[in-house]
Amino acid sequence: MLNDITYCEQTIVKACLLAGRIMMQCGAETYRVEDTMKRMADAFGILESQSFVTPTGIIFSLDGLSPTHLARINERGTDLEKIAEVNRISRMISSKQLNAEEALLKLQELDKARLAFPIWLQIAAAAFASGSFSIMFDAGWSDFLPAFFAGGTGLFILVLTHYFTKVKLFAEFSAAFVVGLSTLLIVRSGWGHELDLIILASVMPLVPGLLITNAIRDLMAGHFVSGLSKGAEAFLTAFAIGAGVAVVFLLWL
Repeated sequence: MLNDITYCEQTIVKACLLAGRIMMQCGAETYRVEDTMKRMADAFGILESQSFVTPTGIIFSLDGLSPTHLARINERGTDLEKIAEVNRISRMISSKQLNAEEALLKLQELDKARLAFPIWLQIAAAAFASGSFSIMFDAGWSDFLPAFFAGGTGLFILVLTHYFTKVKLFAEFSAAFVVGLSTLLIVRSGWGHELDLIILASVMPLVPGLLITNAIRDLMAGHFVSGLSKGAEAFLTAFAIGAGVAVVFLLWL
């Protein structure tokens, strides 16, 4: 009987940790991750679970009696569909449609699934978004295509550089540098007109909007460690983007 209980607890811990890790890797707020893990544990009959979530790791234990478990988070991005899927699985657990083993199996399948849009579609979306931002910033329709080209190229460089270097800030710096350089060449060739507005529109897909939002929401929810760390990450990303564009101006103007 003791072995059955221990095995059941281990399965619950694995399911809760995996759900939390998927959500953090995909851009969920810290308080939402802790709430989801708590609801899952409650649905499995563990009413005194404890969790501590940061952007780089999750600490979780059951009722203070079991050993504390840790899950590391090495990569973070944005995949709202996976977050929605974890929430759906959590609701199925709360309604007693899944037991611990079934929930763990579904979460493992979700962890391995690739639900993000293909890279070419992300680049195309970034290009269209950049062109649309140029119109919103009142740059004129003549600058739509320059912003379209620069924005798509910037995201392509971001993805390519991050794939080879695995250094997020360097990838963002490189993308912003290419955006600034390509925009400068386009304007000097006479194809584009409003240099500053085209650059502003083209770097918009690189701006960490979700990260900034999550940092503010975590701070408002009282998660100061996560809120400050996410805010620092957003600041460094903004600094990398600004530095990449600034280097272009220092070298060419």
